[in-house]
Amino acid sequence: MSEPYPDNDWSGAEQDEQWDLCVYVTDNSPKSQRAIANLRRACEEHLPGRYQIEIVDVLKNPRRAAADQILAAPTVVRRLPAPIRKLVGDLSDSDRLLIGLELRSVGSQSDDRA
Repeated sequence: MSEPYPDNDWSGAEQDEQWDLCVYVTDNSPKSQRAIANLRRACEEHLPGRYQIEIVDVLKNPRRAAADQILAAPTVVRRLPAPIRKLVGDLSDSDRLLIGLELRSVGSQSDDRA
């Protein structure tokens, strides 16, 4: 049965739509640094020139984290395109990252596990 999505990665956003992402981290922890690197890598691959990443240290800006209801770090928040999406962790699982940000649909996961 064929998938209802094109062969390339599916995106809920228009091809010219800008993505606004925010990563909440704790200082320069290794997990926070991995989350930032993994997010940047995914954005460069799937959203070249169409994204903005803001990095917020929850230790330096706890009110901002509280206002955005951040309970754990690292957490990435996709503000645009709507709806808002949140992912917690170092984002090392690329399939989970792409699906969570809606850069890839569940049905279009790569099947390298055969």
